Amino acid sequence: MNKQRVTVLGAGSWGTALALVLGDNGHDVRLWGHRREHIDQINQTRMNEKYLPNVSLPDTVIGYSSLEKALENVNMIVMAVPTKAIREVTKEIQAFLQEPVTIVHVSKGIEPNTLKRISEMIEEEMEARLLDHVVVLSGPSHAEEVSLRHPTTVTVSSKDMSAAEVVQDLFMNQHFRVYTNPDVIGVEIGGALKNIIALAAGLSDGLGYGDNAKAALITRGLAEIARLGTQMGANPLTFSGLTGIGDLIVTCTSVHSRNWRAGNMLGKGQNLDEVLENMGMVVEGVRTTKAAFQLAEKYKVNMPITTALHSILFDKVNPKDAVDSLMARMKTQEMEDLVNILDAKMQEQ
Repeated sequence: MNKQRVTVLGAGSWGTALALVLGDNGHDVRLWGHRREHIDQINQTRMNEKYLPNVSLPDTVIGYSSLEKALENVNMIVMAVPTKAIREVTKEIQAFLQEPVTIVHVSKGIEPNTLKRISEMIEEEMEARLLDHVVVLSGPSHAEEVSLRHPTTVTVSSKDMSAAEVVQDLFMNQHFRVYTNPDVIGVEIGGALKNIIALAAGLSDGLGYGDNAKAALITRGLAEIARLGTQMGANPLTFSGLTGIGDLIVTCTSVHSRNWRAGNMLGKGQNLDEVLENMGMVVEGVRTTKAAFQLAEKYKVNMPITTALHSILFDKVNPKDAVDSLMARMKTQEMEDLVNILDAKMQEQ
């Protein structure tokens, strides 16, 4: 692919890791962050010491604290800000754009109350004349490992597959493999809801329940995600791919996962406010649990793990009591979910 000028919005760990990938590919990368001292440190040391210590950035990556300068003459923007900042940042960037852009969003979450996916939030806030395409990049990808150029595989999705293929070419290299998938809903729902199950897995580990319990949480968690996603219009096969089971495994089992770490603290007795203060970073799964609980009610989908976690986070139910309640649920058949999903798809055809 020819050299591109790309702006990455968000100088946290994930934004920086993706800027590194793009820089490795020879693109002109502008990494924007809102704190000038942080950006100055990145430019002076060629490292993001706060979020990715000891990782050197390519010379093709330059930090910017001025949003206007970061967006000069770009037609591709990578949005790597927390879900709660998506609308605000989308509104801000429009004052500095002269030509339509493609926005690649790499965050994973759902907005509570509106129940919007991130691509829907961007489309709502962005003037149509300034937006070419929205592309989703998602999959099992810890920033710490991407920045070390460890083998990583992700998926890109868009309503326009030609746009997804452009982004595939933009990021693809020998360390960072990129697939395409036309199922935007499935890719976004899988990426968002796996954070809920990762919180539950960390909580289970914090309670000392071991591998049997975690394996059950991952497996039954995937069933919940597929149930809701399918009701929302996703292809159930998406949840057996990278943005479903792939992302779920890595987020539920790795100490790099901030959602797992937050859940682990909860399981060891800290309250939610203490956990969020100690983390020092956004824990997307907390906000997404509220949204998923609301979605389950809206679509009348049974999501017992999500419901149990919601009661722990927002109703102050004791974690052990919530797990005991999960185990005491009425008996059912394991394949019931799969049969119901397949039946629904057959009726659509």
